[in-house]
Amino acid sequence: MPPMQLEALTRRHFFGATSAGLGGAALASLLAQQGFADSPAQTAAAPLPAKVKRVIYLFQSGGPAQHDLFDYKPLLNQKNGEQLPPEVRGGQRLTGMSAQQSSLPLAGSQFKFAQHGQSGAWLSDLLPHHREIVDDLCFVKSMWTEAINHDPAITFFQTGSQIAGRPSLGAWLSYGLGSMNDDLPSFIVLVTANQGDQPLYARLWGSGFLDSKFQGVQFRPGAEPVLYLSNPDGVCRSGRRAMLDKLSDLNRLQFEQELDPEIESRITQYEMAYRMQTSVPDATDLSQETDATFEMYGADSRTPGTFAANCLLARRLAERGVRFIQLYHQGWDHHGGLPAGIRSQCRETDQASAALVKDLKQRGMLDDTLVIWGGEFGRTSYSQGALTATDYGRDHHPRCFTVWMAGGGVRPGMSYGATDDYGYNIVDADGAPLTPTKDAFTPGAVHVHDLQATILHLLGVDHTQLVYKHQGRRFRLTDVHGHVVNDLLA
Repeated sequence: MPPMQLEALTRRHFFGATSAGLGGAALASLLAQQGFADSPAQTAAAPLPAKVKRVIYLFQSGGPAQHDLFDYKPLLNQKNGEQLPPEVRGGQRLTGMSAQQSSLPLAGSQFKFAQHGQSGAWLSDLLPHHREIVDDLCFVKSMWTEAINHDPAITFFQTGSQIAGRPSLGAWLSYGLGSMNDDLPSFIVLVTANQGDQPLYARLWGSGFLDSKFQGVQFRPGAEPVLYLSNPDGVCRSGRRAMLDKLSDLNRLQFEQELDPEIESRITQYEMAYRMQTSVPDATDLSQETDATFEMYGADSRTPGTFAANCLLARRLAERGVRFIQLYHQGWDHHGGLPAGIRSQCRETDQASAALVKDLKQRGMLDDTLVIWGGEFGRTSYSQGALTATDYGRDHHPRCFTVWMAGGGVRPGMSYGATDDYGYNIVDADGAPLTPTKDAFTPGAVHVHDLQATILHLLGVDHTQLVYKHQGRRFRLTDVHGHVVNDLLA
Protein backbone atom coordinates (compact mmCIF):
# COMPACT_ATOMS: atom_id res chain seq x y z
CA MET A 1 0.00 0.00 0.00
CA PRO A 2 1.43 3.46 -0.92
CA PRO A 3 2.60 5.56 2.07
CA MET A 4 -0.04 8.27 1.57
CA GLN A 5 -2.87 5.70 1.63
CA LEU A 6 -1.37 4.04 4.68
CA GLU A 7 -1.12 7.43 6.39
CA ALA A 8 -4.76 8.19 5.56
CA LEU A 9 -5.83 4.81 6.86
CA THR A 10 -3.87 5.35 10.08
CA ARG A 11 -5.47 8.75 10.62
CA ARG A 12 -8.93 7.37 9.90
CA HIS A 13 -8.45 4.60 12.43
CA PHE A 14 -7.09 7.08 14.96
CA PHE A 15 -10.06 9.43 14.78
CA GLY A 16 -12.50 6.57 14.78
CA ALA A 17 -10.97 5.15 17.95
CA THR A 18 -10.81 8.39 19.93
CA SER A 19 -13.65 9.21 22.29
CA ALA A 20 -13.97 12.73 20.93
CA GLY A 21 -13.97 11.67 17.28
CA LEU A 22 -13.04 13.85 14.33
CA GLY A 23 -15.67 16.44 15.12
CA GLY A 24 -14.54 16.73 18.74
CA ALA A 25 -10.92 17.10 17.74
CA ALA A 26 -11.80 19.76 15.17
CA LEU A 27 -13.95 21.62 17.69
CA ALA A 28 -11.16 21.51 20.28
CA SER A 29 -8.71 22.86 17.72
CA LEU A 30 -11.01 25.78 16.95
CA LEU A 31 -11.58 26.44 20.64
CA ALA A 32 -7.83 26.40 21.24
CA GLN A 33 -7.38 29.09 18.61
CA GLN A 34 -9.93 31.20 20.45
CA GLY A 35 -8.27 30.62 23.84
CA PHE A 36 -10.96 28.31 25.24
CA ALA A 37 -8.94 25.11 25.20
CA ASP A 38 -5.30 24.19 25.41
CA SER A 39 -5.21 21.01 23.35
CA PRO A 40 -7.42 18.77 21.21
CA ALA A 41 -7.59 16.31 24.10
CA GLN A 42 -9.22 18.84 26.36
CA THR A 43 -12.78 18.45 25.17
CA ALA A 44 -12.68 14.76 26.04
CA ALA A 45 -10.59 15.06 29.20
CA ALA A 46 -11.91 18.25 30.79
CA PRO A 47 -15.68 18.65 30.46
CA LEU A 48 -15.92 20.12 33.97
CA PRO A 49 -15.42 23.76 35.00
CA ALA A 50 -11.84 24.04 36.20
CA LYS A 51 -11.23 25.53 39.65
CA VAL A 52 -7.46 25.79 39.15
CA LYS A 53 -5.08 26.10 36.22
CA ARG A 54 -1.92 24.63 37.70
CA VAL A 55 -0.56 22.39 40.46
CA ILE A 56 2.54 22.68 42.64
CA TYR A 57 3.10 19.37 44.42
CA LEU A 58 5.58 19.48 47.32
CA PHE A 59 6.25 15.77 47.69
CA GLN A 60 7.95 14.88 50.99
CA SER A 61 9.69 11.62 50.16
CA GLY A 62 10.17 9.13 52.97
CA GLY A 63 6.93 9.55 54.89
CA PRO A 64 6.68 12.46 57.38
CA ALA A 65 5.65 11.47 60.91
CA GLN A 66 2.15 12.87 61.30
CA HIS A 67 2.16 12.39 65.10
CA ASP A 68 5.04 14.85 65.38
CA LEU A 69 3.67 17.43 62.91
CA PHE A 70 -0.10 17.63 62.49
CA ASP A 71 -2.00 14.81 64.20
CA TYR A 72 -1.90 15.63 67.93
CA LYS A 73 -2.28 12.53 70.11
CA PRO A 74 -1.88 13.31 73.84
CA LEU A 75 -2.75 9.70 74.70
CA LEU A 76 0.57 8.60 73.19
CA ASN A 77 2.39 10.79 75.69
CA GLN A 78 0.27 9.47 78.55
CA LYS A 79 0.97 5.87 77.55
CA ASN A 80 4.55 6.42 76.42
CA GLY A 81 6.41 3.12 76.67
CA GLU A 82 3.31 0.96 77.02
CA GLN A 83 2.56 -1.68 74.38
CA LEU A 84 0.37 -1.02 71.37
CA PRO A 85 -2.88 -2.84 72.21
CA PRO A 86 -3.47 -5.84 69.93
CA GLU A 87 -7.05 -4.73 69.27
CA VAL A 88 -5.75 -1.41 67.93
CA ARG A 89 -3.24 -3.06 65.64
CA GLY A 90 -5.91 -5.48 64.47
CA GLY A 91 -3.48 -7.87 62.82
CA GLN A 92 -2.09 -5.26 60.47
CA ARG A 93 1.02 -6.40 58.62
CA LEU A 94 4.28 -4.80 59.67
CA THR A 95 7.43 -4.15 57.71
CA GLY A 96 10.36 -6.49 58.12
CA MET A 97 12.05 -3.77 60.14
CA SER A 98 9.70 -3.90 63.13
CA ALA A 99 8.03 -7.28 62.66
CA GLN A 100 10.98 -8.86 64.48
CA GLN A 101 10.68 -6.59 67.51
CA SER A 102 9.75 -8.32 70.75
CA SER A 103 7.57 -5.34 71.69
CA LEU A 104 5.88 -2.34 70.09
CA PRO A 105 6.14 0.46 72.68
CA LEU A 106 4.01 3.54 72.08
CA ALA A 107 6.05 6.68 71.47
CA GLY A 108 4.62 10.04 72.43
CA SER A 109 5.88 13.03 70.52
CA GLN A 110 8.68 15.03 72.09
CA PHE A 111 7.33 18.18 70.48
CA LYS A 112 4.70 20.53 71.86
CA PHE A 113 1.41 21.09 70.05
CA ALA A 114 -0.94 24.07 70.08
CA GLN A 115 -3.97 25.25 68.14
CA HIS A 116 -3.56 28.12 65.70
CA GLY A 117 -5.62 30.42 63.55
CA GLN A 118 -9.36 30.85 63.45
CA SER A 119 -9.61 27.22 62.38
CA GLY A 120 -7.93 26.04 65.57
CA ALA A 121 -5.78 23.53 63.68
CA TRP A 122 -3.21 21.65 65.75
CA LEU A 123 0.42 22.19 64.79
CA SER A 124 3.67 21.01 66.30
CA ASP A 125 6.21 23.60 67.39
CA LEU A 126 8.38 22.20 64.60
CA LEU A 127 6.25 24.24 62.16
CA PRO A 128 6.26 27.88 63.33
CA HIS A 129 5.82 29.25 59.81
CA HIS A 130 2.82 27.02 59.09
CA ARG A 131 0.99 28.98 61.79
CA GLU A 132 0.93 31.96 59.41
CA ILE A 133 -0.93 30.04 56.70
CA VAL A 134 -2.94 27.57 58.78
CA ASP A 135 -6.26 29.16 57.81
CA ASP A 136 -5.39 28.76 54.13
CA LEU A 137 -4.77 25.04 54.49
CA CYS A 138 -7.08 22.09 54.05
CA PHE A 139 -5.71 19.21 56.14
CA VAL A 140 -6.58 15.66 55.17
CA LYS A 141 -5.82 13.60 58.27
CA SER A 142 -7.35 10.36 57.01
CA MET A 143 -5.25 9.58 53.95
CA TRP A 144 -4.61 5.88 53.47
CA THR A 145 -2.68 3.78 50.99
CA GLU A 146 -2.08 0.13 50.22
CA ALA A 147 1.70 0.05 49.95
CA ILE A 148 3.89 -0.35 53.03
CA ASN A 149 7.33 0.11 51.44
CA HIS A 150 8.78 3.20 49.82
CA ASP A 151 9.19 2.33 46.15
CA PRO A 152 5.69 0.95 45.54
CA ALA A 153 4.18 3.63 47.77
CA ILE A 154 5.83 6.54 45.96
CA THR A 155 5.09 4.96 42.60
CA PHE A 156 1.44 4.56 43.65
CA PHE A 157 1.08 8.25 44.52
CA GLN A 158 2.79 9.40 41.35
CA THR A 159 1.30 6.98 38.81
CA GLY A 160 -1.76 5.33 40.37
CA SER A 161 -0.06 1.93 40.35
CA GLN A 162 2.42 0.25 42.66
CA ILE A 163 4.06 -1.35 39.64
CA ALA A 164 6.41 0.84 37.63
CA GLY A 165 5.63 1.72 34.03
CA ARG A 166 2.44 3.78 34.17
CA PRO A 167 2.27 7.49 33.25
CA SER A 168 2.80 9.92 36.10
CA LEU A 169 0.20 12.42 37.28
CA GLY A 170 1.96 15.30 35.55
CA ALA A 171 2.18 13.32 32.31
CA TRP A 172 -1.56 12.56 32.43
CA LEU A 173 -2.27 16.27 32.88
CA SER A 174 0.04 17.24 30.03
CA TYR A 175 -1.70 14.68 27.82
CA GLY A 176 -5.20 15.72 28.83
CA LEU A 177 -4.87 19.48 29.18
CA GLY A 178 -1.87 20.46 27.11
CA SER A 179 0.40 23.40 27.83
CA MET A 180 -0.24 26.99 28.84
CA ASN A 181 3.20 28.13 27.63
CA ASP A 182 4.77 27.46 24.24
CA ASP A 183 8.30 28.08 25.51
CA LEU A 184 8.43 25.86 28.60
CA PRO A 185 7.41 22.25 29.27
CA SER A 186 3.98 21.78 30.81
CA PHE A 187 5.48 19.43 33.43
CA ILE A 188 8.66 20.38 35.31
CA VAL A 189 10.39 18.52 38.16
CA LEU A 190 12.64 19.97 40.86
CA VAL A 191 14.56 17.70 43.25
CA THR A 192 16.30 19.03 46.34
CA ALA A 193 20.03 18.72 45.72
CA ASN A 194 22.41 16.64 47.85
CA GLN A 195 19.58 15.18 49.91
CA GLY A 196 20.12 11.55 50.82
CA ASP A 197 17.58 8.90 51.83
CA GLN A 198 15.30 6.73 49.73
CA PRO A 199 16.20 6.92 46.02
CA LEU A 200 14.10 8.71 43.44
CA TYR A 201 13.79 7.55 39.84
CA ALA A 202 13.06 9.42 36.62
CA ARG A 203 10.19 7.00 35.97
CA LEU A 204 8.30 8.75 38.80
CA TRP A 205 7.84 11.67 36.40
CA GLY A 206 7.86 9.57 33.25
CA SER A 207 5.23 9.31 30.55
CA GLY A 208 4.86 5.51 30.67
CA PHE A 209 2.96 4.37 27.60
CA LEU A 210 1.94 7.93 26.70
CA ASP A 211 3.92 9.89 24.15
CA SER A 212 7.36 10.82 25.47
CA LYS A 213 6.64 14.53 25.02
CA PHE A 214 4.38 14.36 28.09
CA GLN A 215 7.11 13.28 30.54
CA GLY A 216 8.41 15.64 33.19
CA VAL A 217 11.54 17.68 32.49
CA GLN A 218 13.91 17.89 35.43
CA PHE A 219 15.48 21.26 36.16
CA ARG A 220 18.79 21.09 38.03
CA PRO A 221 20.64 23.76 40.00
CA GLY A 222 23.66 25.41 38.47
CA ALA A 223 24.63 27.00 35.19
CA GLU A 224 22.86 24.38 33.07
CA PRO A 225 19.38 23.72 34.53
CA VAL A 226 18.43 21.36 31.69
CA LEU A 227 21.05 18.89 30.51
CA TYR A 228 22.34 19.27 26.94
CA LEU A 229 20.17 22.34 26.30
CA SER A 230 22.91 24.85 25.56
CA ASN A 231 24.81 24.91 22.29
CA PRO A 232 28.22 23.23 22.16
CA ASP A 233 31.29 25.43 21.77
CA GLY A 234 31.53 26.80 18.27
CA VAL A 235 27.81 26.48 17.51
CA CYS A 236 25.88 29.75 17.33
CA ARG A 237 22.11 30.13 17.64
CA SER A 238 21.61 30.67 13.90
CA GLY A 239 23.68 27.58 13.20
CA ARG A 240 21.57 25.58 15.63
CA ARG A 241 18.43 26.87 13.86
CA ALA A 242 19.73 25.79 10.46
CA MET A 243 20.69 22.36 11.81
CA LEU A 244 17.25 21.84 13.35
CA ASP A 245 15.55 22.80 10.09
CA LYS A 246 17.53 20.19 8.16
CA LEU A 247 17.01 17.62 10.91
CA SER A 248 13.28 18.30 10.83
CA ASP A 249 13.21 17.68 7.08
CA LEU A 250 14.95 14.32 7.57
CA ASN A 251 12.61 13.35 10.41
CA ARG A 252 9.57 14.19 8.30
CA LEU A 253 10.87 12.00 5.49
CA GLN A 254 11.30 9.19 7.97
CA PHE A 255 7.79 9.78 9.34
CA GLU A 256 6.28 9.50 5.86
CA GLN A 257 7.94 6.09 5.52
CA GLU A 258 7.26 4.68 8.99
CA LEU A 259 4.27 6.71 10.32
CA ASP A 260 5.73 6.44 13.82
CA PRO A 261 4.15 9.21 15.96
CA GLU A 262 7.26 9.23 18.14
CA ILE A 263 9.09 10.82 15.21
CA GLU A 264 6.73 13.78 15.27
CA SER A 265 7.23 14.00 19.03
CA ARG A 266 10.97 14.08 18.45
CA ILE A 267 10.54 17.04 16.08
CA THR A 268 8.35 18.79 18.65
CA GLN A 269 10.87 18.23 21.44
CA TYR A 270 13.76 19.55 19.36
CA GLU A 271 11.79 22.72 18.71
CA MET A 272 10.86 23.06 22.39
CA ALA A 273 14.51 22.66 23.38
CA TYR A 274 15.43 25.45 20.97
CA ARG A 275 12.88 27.81 22.50
CA MET A 276 13.94 26.78 26.01
CA GLN A 277 17.44 28.09 25.32
CA THR A 278 16.06 31.55 26.01
CA SER A 279 13.06 30.81 28.28
CA VAL A 280 14.88 28.62 30.83
CA PRO A 281 17.64 31.11 31.75
CA ASP A 282 14.98 33.77 32.32
CA ALA A 283 12.77 31.51 34.43
CA THR A 284 15.62 30.22 36.60
CA ASP A 285 17.32 33.57 37.19
CA LEU A 286 16.49 34.14 40.86
CA SER A 287 18.63 37.29 40.92
CA GLN A 288 15.55 39.10 39.64
CA GLU A 289 13.83 38.52 42.99
CA THR A 290 13.78 41.17 45.73
CA ASP A 291 15.53 40.89 49.08
CA ALA A 292 12.12 40.84 50.75
CA THR A 293 11.16 37.76 48.74
CA PHE A 294 14.35 35.94 49.72
CA GLU A 295 13.73 36.84 53.35
CA MET A 296 10.22 35.41 53.13
CA TYR A 297 11.44 32.09 51.71
CA GLY A 298 14.43 31.95 54.06
CA ALA A 299 18.20 32.18 53.77
CA ASP A 300 18.41 28.84 51.94
CA SER A 301 16.45 30.32 49.03
CA ARG A 302 19.63 32.07 47.86
CA THR A 303 21.33 28.69 47.40
CA PRO A 304 20.30 26.94 44.16
CA GLY A 305 18.99 23.41 44.60
CA THR A 306 17.73 23.79 48.15
CA PHE A 307 14.08 23.13 48.90
CA ALA A 308 13.59 26.85 49.57
CA ALA A 309 15.15 27.85 46.24
CA ASN A 310 13.01 25.25 44.47
CA CYS A 311 9.85 26.62 46.10
CA LEU A 312 10.74 30.09 44.87
CA LEU A 313 11.52 28.72 41.42
CA ALA A 314 8.18 26.88 41.44
CA ARG A 315 6.38 30.18 41.90
CA ARG A 316 8.32 31.67 38.96
CA LEU A 317 7.44 28.68 36.78
CA ALA A 318 3.78 28.92 37.82
CA GLU A 319 3.79 32.59 36.79
CA ARG A 320 5.02 31.52 33.35
CA GLY A 321 2.20 29.07 32.79
CA VAL A 322 3.77 25.73 33.68
CA ARG A 323 0.86 23.35 34.27
CA PHE A 324 2.36 20.90 36.78
CA ILE A 325 5.40 21.57 38.97
CA GLN A 326 6.60 18.65 41.06
CA LEU A 327 9.07 19.17 43.90
CA TYR A 328 10.70 16.19 45.59
CA HIS A 329 12.35 16.56 48.99
CA GLN A 330 13.94 13.47 50.49
CA GLY A 331 14.92 12.74 54.08
CA TRP A 332 11.71 11.94 56.01
CA ASP A 333 12.42 8.23 56.55
CA HIS A 334 13.05 8.32 60.30
CA HIS A 335 13.27 4.74 61.52
CA GLY A 336 15.56 5.95 64.28
CA GLY A 337 16.83 9.26 65.57
CA LEU A 338 13.52 10.85 64.70
CA PRO A 339 13.63 13.90 67.00
CA ALA A 340 16.88 15.19 65.52
CA GLY A 341 16.05 14.10 61.98
CA ILE A 342 12.59 15.62 61.77
CA ARG A 343 13.79 18.84 63.38
CA SER A 344 16.34 19.20 60.59
CA GLN A 345 13.75 18.43 57.92
CA CYS A 346 11.36 21.05 59.24
CA ARG A 347 14.10 23.68 59.32
CA GLU A 348 14.59 23.02 55.60
CA THR A 349 10.93 22.91 54.56
CA ASP A 350 8.65 24.77 56.99
CA GLN A 351 9.43 28.36 56.08
CA ALA A 352 9.64 27.81 52.32
CA SER A 353 6.40 25.80 52.18
CA ALA A 354 4.56 28.56 54.04
CA ALA A 355 6.24 31.25 51.96
CA LEU A 356 5.09 29.65 48.72
CA VAL A 357 1.46 29.77 49.84
CA LYS A 358 1.81 33.37 51.07
CA ASP A 359 3.65 34.44 47.91
CA LEU A 360 1.01 32.95 45.61
CA LYS A 361 -1.72 34.56 47.68
CA GLN A 362 -0.22 38.05 47.66
CA ARG A 363 0.23 37.84 43.89
CA GLY A 364 -3.38 36.77 43.35
CA MET A 365 -2.30 33.35 42.09
CA LEU A 366 -3.51 31.11 44.91
CA ASP A 367 -7.06 31.32 43.59
CA ASP A 368 -6.12 29.33 40.48
CA THR A 369 -3.19 27.30 41.83
CA LEU A 370 -3.40 24.09 43.86
CA VAL A 371 -0.54 23.44 46.30
CA ILE A 372 -0.20 19.93 47.78
CA TRP A 373 2.14 18.87 50.62
CA GLY A 374 2.66 15.26 51.75
CA GLY A 375 4.53 11.98 51.47
CA GLU A 376 3.84 8.42 50.39
CA PHE A 377 2.58 7.14 53.77
CA GLY A 378 2.72 8.00 57.46
CA ARG A 379 4.62 6.65 60.45
CA THR A 380 3.66 4.33 63.29
CA SER A 381 2.54 5.45 66.73
CA TYR A 382 4.89 2.87 68.24
CA SER A 383 8.65 3.13 68.28
CA GLN A 384 10.78 1.19 65.89
CA GLY A 385 13.88 0.13 67.77
CA ALA A 386 14.75 1.26 71.28
CA LEU A 387 12.58 3.88 72.93
CA THR A 388 14.53 6.15 75.28
CA ALA A 389 13.80 9.35 77.13
CA THR A 390 15.29 11.40 74.30
CA ASP A 391 15.06 9.25 71.19
CA TYR A 392 12.73 7.07 69.17
CA GLY A 393 11.98 6.05 65.60
CA ARG A 394 8.79 5.30 63.70
CA ASP A 395 8.17 2.65 61.04
CA HIS A 396 6.08 2.93 57.86
CA HIS A 397 2.33 3.24 58.40
CA PRO A 398 -0.06 3.16 55.42
CA ARG A 399 -3.33 3.02 57.39
CA CYS A 400 -3.59 6.74 58.13
CA PHE A 401 -1.51 9.87 57.61
CA THR A 402 -1.83 13.57 56.85
CA VAL A 403 -1.43 15.68 53.74
CA TRP A 404 -2.49 19.25 53.19
CA MET A 405 -3.71 21.25 50.23
CA ALA A 406 -4.12 24.97 49.64
CA GLY A 407 -5.47 27.07 46.83
CA GLY A 408 -8.40 27.50 44.54
CA GLY A 409 -11.20 25.02 44.83
CA VAL A 410 -10.37 23.52 48.23
CA ARG A 411 -11.94 24.54 51.53
CA PRO A 412 -9.45 26.61 53.54
CA GLY A 413 -9.11 26.35 57.30
CA MET A 414 -10.52 22.85 57.67
CA SER A 415 -9.36 19.42 58.82
CA TYR A 416 -11.00 16.48 57.13
CA GLY A 417 -11.09 13.03 58.63
CA ALA A 418 -9.84 11.78 61.98
CA THR A 419 -7.77 9.01 63.53
CA ASP A 420 -8.23 7.15 66.79
CA ASP A 421 -6.60 8.23 70.04
CA TYR A 422 -3.58 6.11 69.19
CA GLY A 423 -3.22 7.66 65.73
CA TYR A 424 -3.31 4.17 64.27
CA ASN A 425 -6.66 3.80 62.48
CA ILE A 426 -9.14 6.05 60.72
CA VAL A 427 -12.36 6.71 62.65
CA ASP A 428 -15.64 8.44 61.90
CA ALA A 429 -16.90 11.63 63.54
CA ASP A 430 -18.10 9.64 66.55
CA GLY A 431 -14.77 7.87 66.99
CA ALA A 432 -15.94 4.51 65.63
CA PRO A 433 -13.28 2.67 63.58
CA LEU A 434 -13.68 2.71 59.82
CA THR A 435 -12.62 -0.02 57.44
CA PRO A 436 -12.31 1.89 54.18
CA THR A 437 -12.06 0.16 50.84
CA LYS A 438 -11.01 1.61 47.51
CA ASP A 439 -13.97 -0.09 45.81
CA ALA A 440 -16.49 2.27 47.42
CA PHE A 441 -16.12 5.72 48.89
CA THR A 442 -16.02 5.79 52.69
CA PRO A 443 -16.92 9.27 54.02
CA GLY A 444 -14.15 10.45 56.30
CA ALA A 445 -11.42 8.39 54.62
CA VAL A 446 -9.37 9.38 51.55
CA HIS A 447 -7.65 6.72 49.44
CA VAL A 448 -4.78 7.64 47.11
CA HIS A 449 -7.09 7.26 44.11
CA ASP A 450 -9.62 9.54 45.80
CA LEU A 451 -6.97 12.24 46.17
CA GLN A 452 -5.95 11.81 42.53
CA ALA A 453 -9.58 12.01 41.39
CA THR A 454 -10.08 15.18 43.42
CA ILE A 455 -6.95 16.81 42.00
CA LEU A 456 -8.11 16.09 38.46
CA HIS A 457 -11.61 17.38 39.30
CA LEU A 458 -10.16 20.70 40.49
CA LEU A 459 -8.40 21.00 37.12
CA GLY A 460 -11.67 20.39 35.29
CA VAL A 461 -10.96 16.76 34.44
CA ASP A 462 -13.34 13.86 35.03
CA HIS A 463 -10.94 11.15 36.16
CA THR A 464 -13.13 8.46 34.60
CA GLN A 465 -12.84 10.10 31.17
CA LEU A 466 -9.10 10.76 31.03
CA VAL A 467 -8.35 7.44 29.37
CA TYR A 468 -5.65 6.03 27.10
CA LYS A 469 -5.94 2.72 25.27
CA HIS A 470 -2.77 0.66 25.49
CA GLN A 471 -2.29 -2.99 24.54
CA GLY A 472 -6.02 -3.50 24.23
CA ARG A 473 -6.93 -2.06 27.62
CA ARG A 474 -8.18 1.40 28.54
CA PHE A 475 -5.98 2.84 31.28
CA ARG A 476 -6.49 5.83 33.54
CA LEU A 477 -4.65 7.36 36.49
CA THR A 478 -7.18 6.08 39.02
CA ASP A 479 -7.41 2.61 37.45
CA VAL A 480 -11.04 1.51 38.04
CA HIS A 481 -11.30 3.25 41.41
CA GLY A 482 -11.28 6.77 42.83
CA HIS A 483 -13.97 9.14 44.06
CA VAL A 484 -14.01 12.92 44.17
CA VAL A 485 -14.06 13.98 47.84
CA ASN A 486 -16.67 16.72 47.61
CA ASP A 487 -16.29 17.70 51.27
CA LEU A 488 -12.83 19.03 50.45
CA LEU A 489 -14.15 21.37 47.77
CA ALA A 490 -14.90 25.02 48.41
